[in-house]
Amino acid sequence: MHVAEPLGQGPRSILSVPRRRGPGGNPLRAQRLHRNAPIAMAPLCPEEVQTPEPGAGEILIRVEACGICRTDLHIVEGEMPLHRSPLIPGHQVVGTVERVGEGAARFALGCRVGLGWLHRACGGCRDCRSGNENLCAAARFTGYDVDGGYAEYALAPESFAYAIPEGFAAAAAAPLLCAGVIGYRALRLAGVGPGGRLALFGFGASAHLALQVARSWGCEVEVYTRSPAHQELARSLGAARAAPAGEAPEGEADGAILFAPAGDLVPHALRALRRGGTLAVASIVLDRIPEMDYGRLLYGERVLRSVTAATRRDAEDLLRAAAAIPLRPEVQVFPLEEANQALRLLKESRLQGAGVLTLG
Repeated sequence: MHVAEPLGQGPRSILSVPRRRGPGGNPLRAQRLHRNAPIAMAPLCPEEVQTPEPGAGEILIRVEACGICRTDLHIVEGEMPLHRSPLIPGHQVVGTVERVGEGAARFALGCRVGLGWLHRACGGCRDCRSGNENLCAAARFTGYDVDGGYAEYALAPESFAYAIPEGFAAAAAAPLLCAGVIGYRALRLAGVGPGGRLALFGFGASAHLALQVARSWGCEVEVYTRSPAHQELARSLGAARAAPAGEAPEGEADGAILFAPAGDLVPHALRALRRGGTLAVASIVLDRIPEMDYGRLLYGERVLRSVTAATRRDAEDLLRAAAAIPLRPEVQVFPLEEANQALRLLKESRLQGAGVLTLG
């Protein structure tokens, strides 16, 4: 586990808000977003906020760690419009159960649990009934529709929380809750089976975990990323090849996953596929896909598909796999107060593996 050096942006005063107390009588710290702005402007504000009370079927979690995600960056900078303001971002949450609401009996007080992107789904629509709750039109998302984990406490329905496997420290477990789960779902949707050949485009938090899962299946994995440091990390984790995207060989991969939010990489990734192969785009935001040669890139029953959030089953399956393999997240740790700096490093592709905020 790598620990980031504090970057320090000088003293910054907490906004003038009424002083409130958490369950233990201490001020509840949080990083809140009031309006979209470039991350270079440090738009997340340190504030003291009121501790939420769990309602029926809910649990209150004392947060130990919260992973940072490119989705958080998209929300902060406005590529995903704010659904509420102010907002506490963060959706890769690990902590312990502090309080339970009426009827909540799934987790005992003190149990270590995790939260992911999916906060709740309606449970009754066609998508939910068919096992595709990630596509529910009424779904709500952690750190977007409801306050998330960039705070000392987080609230969630107990039915959308997960038991954290033994042996994972909080900072190592946090990236599993989104980066790990999305990578795992993308592997499934890319159709790469044991012993197959996989190409990954972009190599951040999710890709470095997907690579480890694929290697545990006996897959040959190639990684394409512009960062020499990320190429080196990929090779250290077992990638057979790591190179810039333009060097991907044609027609050799059984499946590919695009993690980078760059539409101009789609033709490169499709070009790497054999006939019948699938490219899964595992980014919630993607810029413009350029005009493509249908005959060369899609014909031959190649498939281009998106990956949209994940289900609870995906998360539970990934957490079991993480314990069995076991997965070893490469983690760069920051205190909660350095949330802006951590997201800036993420935007600049200067994180190795996954960035995680920790709370004392």
